[in-house]
Amino acid sequence: MSADHLPSEFEVLIVGTGLPESIIAAACSRIGQKVLHVDRSAYYGGNWASFTFSGLLSWIEEHKHEACNKDEIKEWKDKIQEDEEAILLNTVDKTITNVEVFCFASQDSEDNIQEEGVLQLKHDSSVTAAGTEEDSGSSKDCHGQQIQATVTNTVESSPSEDPVRSDSQASAQETDDAPSTQEENHGNMCSTESEKQEAGVTEQISECTDEKKRKKITYSQIIKEGRRFNVDLTSKLLYAKGSLVDLLIKSNVSRYAEFKNATRILTYQNGKVEQVPCSRADVFASKQLTVVEKRMLMKFLTFCMDYQQHPEEYLDFKDHTFVEFLKMKKLTANLQHFVHHSISMVSETDKTTEGLRATQNFLQCLGRYGNTPFLFPLYGNGEIPQCFCRMCAVFGGIYCLRHVVQCLVVDKETKRCKAVIDTSGMRISCKHFIVEDSYVADEQRKSVQHRQISRAVLITDKSLLKAESDQQISLVTVPPLEPGRPAVRIVELCSSSMTSMQGTYLVHLTCPSSGTAKEDLSLVVSRLFSENVDADEKDADSGMEKPSVLWALYFNMRDSSVAERSSYNLPSNVYVCSGPDSTLGSDHSIKQAESIFGQLFPDEEFCPPAPNPEDIIYDGDGAEAENAGFGAPLGPEHNKPEEGAVPEQENEKAMTETTEKNTSVTPVSLATCNDSTEEQDTE
Repeated sequence: MSADHLPSEFEVLIVGTGLPESIIAAACSRIGQKVLHVDRSAYYGGNWASFTFSGLLSWIEEHKHEACNKDEIKEWKDKIQEDEEAILLNTVDKTITNVEVFCFASQDSEDNIQEEGVLQLKHDSSVTAAGTEEDSGSSKDCHGQQIQATVTNTVESSPSEDPVRSDSQASAQETDDAPSTQEENHGNMCSTESEKQEAGVTEQISECTDEKKRKKITYSQIIKEGRRFNVDLTSKLLYAKGSLVDLLIKSNVSRYAEFKNATRILTYQNGKVEQVPCSRADVFASKQLTVVEKRMLMKFLTFCMDYQQHPEEYLDFKDHTFVEFLKMKKLTANLQHFVHHSISMVSETDKTTEGLRATQNFLQCLGRYGNTPFLFPLYGNGEIPQCFCRMCAVFGGIYCLRHVVQCLVVDKETKRCKAVIDTSGMRISCKHFIVEDSYVADEQRKSVQHRQISRAVLITDKSLLKAESDQQISLVTVPPLEPGRPAVRIVELCSSSMTSMQGTYLVHLTCPSSGTAKEDLSLVVSRLFSENVDADEKDADSGMEKPSVLWALYFNMRDSSVAERSSYNLPSNVYVCSGPDSTLGSDHSIKQAESIFGQLFPDEEFCPPAPNPEDIIYDGDGAEAENAGFGAPLGPEHNKPEEGAVPEQENEKAMTETTEKNTSVTPVSLATCNDSTEEQDTE
């Protein structure tokens, strides 16, 4: 909806469209509250968002030059009365730092590369660690160089025109099927039989070389197929029995999204990537474990399933670390590695009970939807906040993107917030206010302690561990490679997850920060990947070819999940939602959203089930309201369908059938699951 046509009074005003804010918006709208949900960005999700490749390049530009991007702000002081005071909010996001971009894929000869139907990019400068520009000329080859993609021409695309969802996935290597010029002219190259034989050998070598070159993915191909990418700012997976899956099912929001099983749990050990046996079938089929280790592991996992029933086994070690407990159980070093780093996934300092609880949760999630405990949403994690935004809009919530709130209006006597003033000078009154942490100015933080998350996003040409199928979603854990370094979590996504173009993998690396993202993650990247796309580099220990990094992005993101509400100097009716944390799941965000909603409306149910579209009876002439509050499109970097209307059952079925046809993937339905198999897996 346009800001010029907004009502001036609401019951709940929510600033920021991240996951917890979107859940609260849906919950409030569902019980009949009048909700206004705004965001200063042109896209949904905030730091939970997903971008096409061109959208990601625009996001990079935005965060490199945020200090220069100051919107025209109209005077707000004349809107403040004598008995009121103003609390200024941040108008730009300052939570993303140390943005660095590297391109290793070869660059085509043309200076301007056109992404089909979206925008034109020119690569003529580089990005430094401090986010400044250095003129590097019109380089044709960007091996090992940091590059900057500058948006020179943006074309708005209709939200209904969605090549990612409607077209079959085109090959990223169209030149692979082109006929060879050498093959066509083979008969004319030689005049004698001996010359033909000699020329044939030369030609065969040349053809192999040319074919190898053709299979190398260039940067222009990534640009042209940019809509095939959906790159998450936050790398998460859904636990099959986690709080987010339970909420999606309970609220009926799950019908707005599709999911795919994470197919493999991997780890990095002894210089190579190997698969982790976690289910009963995996343990007994594993070639990495001896017969004694298999029995030992099954006995330990069986204990973990109901460890509360055997307190004598662990209570004496409750003050010890989980690592020490595993040693006490006399597990081999191999088994300790698997349980610690790939099943419990706790830190070196976590206590025994925390490790046992995490292991139990992992095992309980096995078998509900597949052979691993994890699900991944098709098109990226950015879909989840949008699903809750859609539910909010369906029940009357109003959305306004590119809408900047510049200050809160506080009553001096009651010390409660009563309104906000946006950058257009409009005053909007409200009862309850929810604000995402990045909007809160430093002056309003009394003792907020923030952590940092180091993130890297890589586009690679092959998987870390070759398998029979190239369509694998893998979770990889890399223990600290050197003392003082953090463990690194890797999520590797294939093209069938609808997050990358065919022939490539999208790799997310995450760890708690000890320095810049490049400093924290470069050792893992160099150990597991090759940054030379022209050479088939092999791992020194395993002898396997390393995946080549075609493009890489590093950045640090603020983790405000440790901040308490008392840490903010804000009115009592203003609630702060934290951004993404460094954990694999989203439990903290769900708990925070439910807690805030409970404080707002203690007598109301949190996200009750929404009726199915075919069961809704509309008032008046029976026609459904158009657009349902989603007046603003998602922006050119998004290729999502219009968010306003409830999809009809026939449209949902057609979309599912199209997805299955185009990707050869059967999406997981959260409404149907197998709750009886997880115990069989661990018996």
